Amino acid sequence: MRVMVIVKATETSERGEMPGAQLIQDMGAFNQKLIEAGIMTDGAGLKPTREGARVAFSGAERTVARGPFGNVGDLVSGFWIWKVKDLDEAIDWVKRCPNPMPGPSTIEIRPLYEMEDFA
Repeated sequence: MRVMVIVKATETSERGEMPGAQLIQDMGAFNQKLIEAGIMTDGAGLKPTREGARVAFSGAERTVARGPFGNVGDLVSGFWIWKVKDLDEAIDWVKRCPNPMPGPSTIEIRPLYEMEDFA
């Protein structure tokens, strides 16, 4: 099964503050373990929402809103795509992850739909 592992934004990440050298090193080591275990297939950090936009759809109309966006805890600051045997394996890996933020943070795990889900 594939999952998206979502790192939720914080006030710090939305300000565009870069992580310290130690956190970068720790996350690099964690990512290397994921790669060596055949778990990680992709991943990236996202720039703050002030550099992004949203497009809202209503019938044929399209409305563009440029960031920044509110509700920081609902925003995404980074992600991984992992291939795991089940949700429990993904949870076990996330529990080994260094805290991705300088303060409290949340990581969400969401299974991806696969082609067989549509059969």
